Amino acid sequence: MKTTWPDPPPLFGLSDIDPGEHCTWVPREPRVRAPRRSADGRGHAQPALVDIDGTLFIDTTPHDEDSLMTFDDVTMAFAPTPGRLFPRIAVFDLETTGVDTSTVRIVTAYVGVLDAQGNVSDEASWIADPGVEIPAGAAAVHGFTTERARAEGRPAVEVVGEIVARLREIFAAGIPVVAYNAPFDFSVLKNEAIRHGLDPIADPSPVVDPLVIDKQHDRYRRGKRTLDIVAAHYGVALDDAHEASADAIAAGRVALAQADRYEADLPGSAAELHDQQVGWAAEQAASLTEYFHKVGRMQPHESVSGTWPIR
Repeated sequence: MKTTWPDPPPLFGLSDIDPGEHCTWVPREPRVRAPRRSADGRGHAQPALVDIDGTLFIDTTPHDEDSLMTFDDVTMAFAPTPGRLFPRIAVFDLETTGVDTSTVRIVTAYVGVLDAQGNVSDEASWIADPGVEIPAGAAAVHGFTTERARAEGRPAVEVVGEIVARLREIFAAGIPVVAYNAPFDFSVLKNEAIRHGLDPIADPSPVVDPLVIDKQHDRYRRGKRTLDIVAAHYGVALDDAHEASADAIAAGRVALAQADRYEADLPGSAAELHDQQVGWAAEQAASLTEYFHKVGRMQPHESVSGTWPIR
C-alpha cells in the first residue's frame, strides 16, 4: 500500500482534523446468543450466533480450541445480505522493497476477514525472502532488512503462490476485498506471480478501495490522504502503520465506517460499488493530471493512470 503524491491539490487532500470532530461510525453492540454445544458428544462449545439488526453472524470469540472458525468456514458461510453492503469483508495489504509496482518484491503480506463490526474472524500473514536486497529506505518503513527477511522469510515463490490462492478463494466466495490504494497491492501481486511463473489474478473483483471512496465523497478536504490520516478522520485506530496486518485491518474498518457514513450514496452491493469505483478512479486521475499540467509537474503528453483496481 503506497499513497504518496507530491503536493496534492485540494481534491486529493485532508485538512487538519478538528479536535471537536466526532466519528460518525460507532460499531453496533451485538446481541449474542448463548453458545451451542456440539453434537459429537465431546461437549465442545460451538461459536455463538450474533444477531445484528436481524442478521446472524458468527461470534469469533474463542470458547475453546475446537470452536475457532476455519478459513473454509469463513468463505463457505458467506452470503450477501439484502440491505447490508458489507456483511463481511476481506482485507489485503503488502509491504515491499519499494514503490515501483513493476519491479518491487513482496516482503510481508496479510490477508484477513472481518465481520460487520470490524472484528477479525480469519487471518493469514507471510514473511518472504524477496531474493533481492531491501533498500534501507524501505526497511526503515516496514522494519525488515535484507538480513531479517533472509532469516525469517520463506521463498518468495511459495509466499506469492499462497497469497494468490487465498485471495482466489475469497473472491470465489463473493467476499469483497478491501485494499487501500488497491492498484499498488494488486499490481505488485500480479507482477510477482508472473515473475515466479504463477497464474496471476488478472481481474480482481469485487474490490473496495477506501482511498477512492474517500476522494469521491469528501473531495474538497485539504491535506494528505495517507492511511493513518484517513483512518483518524473516520475514527479508526491505526497503532502500527506500515505493518501489513495493522494497515489491512485499519483499511477494512475505514471501509466499514464509510459504508455507514455514505450509506445513502453507495450502491447496495459490492459488485455495483466495484464498478462505480472504476469510474471514480478514472475521474480522479484525470483531475490530478489536469492539476499537474497546470502547475508544470507533468508535460502535456503525460498523464496519471486511472486504471483501477489493477494496472
